[in-house]
Amino acid sequence: MFDDHLLDDEAALRRVDLRLRHLAESGARVRSDAYSAADAVEVGADRLAGNRPRALIAVGPEARLLRAVLEPTCPVPFVAWPHATDGGPRLPSWAGSLDLVVVLAPAGDHPESAAAVTEGLRRGCSLVLVAPPRSLAAEPLEDGPRAAVDRVHLPTGSGDPLGACVAALGLLGRLGLAPREDPEAVAAALDAVAVDCSPYRDLATNRAKSVASAVADTTPLVWGGSVAAARAARRTAEAVRRTTGRACLAGDVEQLLPVLEQSHGRDVFADPFEDEDVPAPPSLVLLDDGADEPGPLAARNALVSVADERALRVEVLETEPAGGSLSRYAALVSLGDYTATYLDAGTT
Repeated sequence: MFDDHLLDDEAALRRVDLRLRHLAESGARVRSDAYSAADAVEVGADRLAGNRPRALIAVGPEARLLRAVLEPTCPVPFVAWPHATDGGPRLPSWAGSLDLVVVLAPAGDHPESAAAVTEGLRRGCSLVLVAPPRSLAAEPLEDGPRAAVDRVHLPTGSGDPLGACVAALGLLGRLGLAPREDPEAVAAALDAVAVDCSPYRDLATNRAKSVASAVADTTPLVWGGSVAAARAARRTAEAVRRTTGRACLAGDVEQLLPVLEQSHGRDVFADPFEDEDVPAPPSLVLLDDGADEPGPLAARNALVSVADERALRVEVLETEPAGGSLSRYAALVSLGDYTATYLDAGTT
């Protein structure tokens, strides 16, 4: 059962206090990692300048986020290569000395990160590692087989995957391989969400609390139109499932429309105790990052139209269109994380 009064109850919020504090500190972690990597970014830009790679390969937990940011503008082919967890290859079979490998290892202690660094050096790739100093992932750089001019270590310390991405984009932007992202703009966007979604703001003025309350008795379907918003939608659905154990689905319009078309809103006059075995109807949660493109706009209109026809709830989490795509993405993910946390806080 969900009780929205708990969202303004001090005792109930104390139960999720650690998560709320972690979210509130997101901007500080981005600033910390950007500051820690600043000198190495300058050195790396000098070392790798004038040597445009044949392809760019990103490895690690946020490789797909780099793809969402880079794909529209990257002047070379880009590949997001997640960690191999089944004994598969650490890098694409064709990766070699003409390619640049970026390994994102924010925690630094994942064996697959160290293996990817070793493999990249063995194949003669230029390599950028984003990881804490003196970590497992950094060890291969100490005695690897390549000259120092081809390797760059961007030291970070917060353990936050977003902070690692911001540090990596700082270097890639200097090399002309990515749009220039201002770390302070990303941190400021996260700070703004922390203020707007603070537990000290009541349900009437807190967007994350109000969305949590609205979708609490439904199965949320999360959709984002742009590439970055779609990535944020998947992260939001993951946060809801991980935090609350509730069912939550993120997908493209082709995946979500059939679910909406076969659904009907809950009867407001139904007895919740007699009908407790009736499955929860879906709700539609739209993530809007301000991208004004014809394709996503048409898809959004189609989803909303079907949801309205079926009397299903539609909620919107949106960010200001100002700032870069990474700032808007970070804000949407933070909004989703706050919503998931408040869903947990209000569940009894």
